[in-house]
Amino acid sequence: MSQAMQQKVKRFFMMTIGAVLYAAAIGMFLDPNSLAPGGVTGISIIVSRLIPVETGTLILLFNIPILLLGTWKFGFKFIVSTIYCIMIISPMTNFFTSQYGALTEDPFLAGLAGGALLAVGMGTVFRAKATTGGIDIIVKIIRTKKPHLKTNNLFLLMDAVVVTCSALVFKDIDKALYAGMTVVVTSFVMDIVLYGKDEAKLIHIISDKSEEITKRLLDDLEIGVTYVRGEGAYSGKEKKVIMCVVKKQISPKVEDIIKEEDPMAFMIVSSAMEIYGEGYKNLFSEKI
Repeated sequence: MSQAMQQKVKRFFMMTIGAVLYAAAIGMFLDPNSLAPGGVTGISIIVSRLIPVETGTLILLFNIPILLLGTWKFGFKFIVSTIYCIMIISPMTNFFTSQYGALTEDPFLAGLAGGALLAVGMGTVFRAKATTGGIDIIVKIIRTKKPHLKTNNLFLLMDAVVVTCSALVFKDIDKALYAGMTVVVTSFVMDIVLYGKDEAKLIHIISDKSEEITKRLLDDLEIGVTYVRGEGAYSGKEKKVIMCVVKKQISPKVEDIIKEEDPMAFMIVSSAMEIYGEGYKNLFSEKI
């Protein structure tokens, strides 16, 4: 099998697994407990309580106009994978709901488990460069115009509207609050699935022993170090400012080295939310 074919098989495998997990979250945790977590899924759960149509079927029906919009914006080639995912999610949601029902009737546990499972499913599909339809496509359209906005934050905003509607329709503030909790859990977990926990520390070190510290950082921790040329405003003395980016778990070791080599060193530590380059994200990969 050629490498290109292997990539296609892997992609469709990821889409299938992600879609099934997504459907399981709805059918066994959220829908049976009347938790509407937002998006087309939340809308479908709400409407299924008003008319005698299964949630999975409503997910398919509500997605039709959105798919047409997606076809117009991204072309049919992009939408094919989304149609594939929806054609799995719709019947599988009805299957899980009818065959298994609620695995727990505790809305708190259902919200936690359902939200986490929903995020893993959505994240897996997204990493396969597809969507689960619905709000996913709308979010993708928005991100083509506003790429600096994170996917999970856009979902959080839109889902809040649906959760508010669920409180009005169900006339049950507890259900709406649990659904809101589900949205937060989904957002948090999906952020990990999509972006990983690559938050790191950006460290600047000003020391008269910059060379000794640099040698320890290179030899002991094997991290990249860059010199930034600086000059003391008062003394006028030229200084080598050490700049390095390290993963959070390594930063205490950097601090220990600095304490050992120069207790009088001046150190600035700040958070680096997104890092591109060797050991981190690929600068040229498509942003999700």
